[in-house]
Amino acid sequence: MAEAYRSGFAGLIGRPNAGKSTLLNRLVGRKVAIMSDKPQTTRNKILGVLTATAYQIVFLDTPGIHKPRHQLGEYMVAVARNTLAEVDVVLYVVDAAEEPGAGEEYIISRLKEVDVPVILILNKMDLVAGETLIRREEFFRARLDVAAVRAVSALVGTNLDTLPDLISTYLPPGPQYYPPDMVTDQPEKFVMAELIREQVLRATREEVPHAVAVVVEEIAERPNDYLYVDAVIYVERDSQKGIIIGEGGQRLKEIGSQARREMEALLGNKIFLNLRVRVKKNWRQQELTLRQLGYDRRHIQ
Repeated sequence: MAEAYRSGFAGLIGRPNAGKSTLLNRLVGRKVAIMSDKPQTTRNKILGVLTATAYQIVFLDTPGIHKPRHQLGEYMVAVARNTLAEVDVVLYVVDAAEEPGAGEEYIISRLKEVDVPVILILNKMDLVAGETLIRREEFFRARLDVAAVRAVSALVGTNLDTLPDLISTYLPPGPQYYPPDMVTDQPEKFVMAELIREQVLRATREEVPHAVAVVVEEIAERPNDYLYVDAVIYVERDSQKGIIIGEGGQRLKEIGSQARREMEALLGNKIFLNLRVRVKKNWRQQELTLRQLGYDRRHIQ
């Protein structure tokens, strides 16, 4: 590896629904994080890798920083804060279409404590006028010493072509940490569970999406390149179970059908998906259950 080669870690930090996951998928050129119009979609730290001839950027997408209302929320915020200690550069992703409030002030206070460069990403520029973008930039520059500012639209793809080059200038010289063809280190079961949860988010409203966890219990090869996937959707109340199943099982069937298509597109295999729905009362408030479902705060402290 040439001495000029650069590599390192870039953490995506921001409020819920700022567009971090959409930006990550755009930058690595492939879907590695689920997307939804609902806040707090990302619950774990999602790794995405972008490899170029002169650099390798390892992106760490994090849950949106918010005021937690339960132990799951505390876990999510801890994941995001812990990431700040692991990266070489921070991408502070802001929803430029929203007026900055107390949530942004809190994140700014945290970012003032980090010792790495911060690049301010004013996302959703397609939804705001130029004068608003100028005001947003002035607001954040007055409160935080940022290394650079870039206005983008992760959804549309505006101003993203040169963003990786900009990020790479803040990375140290180093080797490739991952093979060039690798875009994520997430286990297959985790990716499949997230794709199922994404479809639940899209199909339901109100409190149901936030009360859902998905566990893939089995992946088995079948003849003719089929993969058998057995998964459980967990909810907190019987009424939520009924909403996800739907009349005559129709909503669960649609969730499974859409998730199966996403899995097949991602993995290149035909999928047989067996979906079940179970109730775990108040699982977001139970530390043992959170660990069993993959949200173990002990691993991030």
